[in-house]
Amino acid sequence: MSRHFLGSTASVREARRFVTAFLNGWPIVEAAELIVSELATNAVRHSASGRFGGRFLVTIHVGRDRLWLAVLDEGGPRTPEVLDGQEDEGGRGLLLVSTLADSWGVDGDEQGRTVWALLSTEPAAAVQAASCR
Repeated sequence: MSRHFLGSTASVREARRFVTAFLNGWPIVEAAELIVSELATNAVRHSASGRFGGRFLVTIHVGRDRLWLAVLDEGGPRTPEVLDGQEDEGGRGLLLVSTLADSWGVDGDEQGRTVWALLSTEPAAAVQAASCR
């Protein structure tokens, strides 16, 4: 399932609601909501998706024991990366994603990127991810 959003901060909230509604009742819903919030925020702040008329796409794929979340942005000059040791309020989004997700990555280039995260839907892994918050 996928949905496009306007590249604005208000759309980050809508992206969270989209994920929450889709995963309602799942043990990993809170982790998934946080991950999509961080990825969508990065798309709006650090890519062409945040420019006037920009958009980003949120995709959810559910497998037997895994959930794949992704945000496709419209590209930008920098590749998303985890910033350790940040003292500022910002710059820790991908660190949070890397903590909550079983794995994550970036595909694409300055023309457009997909930043994705993989979560286990197994009950034990979901409880562990929730306790990391």
